[in-house]
Amino acid sequence: MKKIIPIILLLFSLNITAQHKNREHFKALKVSFITEKLDLSEKEAQKFWPIYNAFEKETSEIKFNEFKAIKKEIKDNLDSLTDEKANELLKRLNNAEVKMHKAKIDFIKNLSGILPPKKIILIKIAEDDFKKKMFEEYKKRKREKN
Repeated sequence: MKKIIPIILLLFSLNITAQHKNREHFKALKVSFITEKLDLSEKEAQKFWPIYNAFEKETSEIKFNEFKAIKKEIKDNLDSLTDEKANELLKRLNNAEVKMHKAKIDFIKNLSGILPPKKIILIKIAEDDFKKKMFEEYKKRKREKN
């Protein structure tokens, strides 16, 4: 038993390291893709990326902390959910949606003095295009695996 624990810990740490590398690789691809699509100058990029990264962090926290917790609570308690509890969950869901909306509004406001309006619009298009590209790549790799 004592020999198994270090092996399990090693495998667990390798898995976490691989996930971190994948996440970092994904982020680097996204940065490159968005930079290219927006045709950012060096000056624009220096001001844009800190704002974009802060926005990404904020929205990720809302998605993965608040929305995920609400969805888990709904899934785990759907059969026994009372109207009172359902109303509370709806309020929490609405509050999370408001936070996301406010974060998007603040993001655009923060970029308004840095990028021209057309480039701000192109951010959403570039993000959507990147997601599509990554999904297509995922499907392609899955087909190749099978």
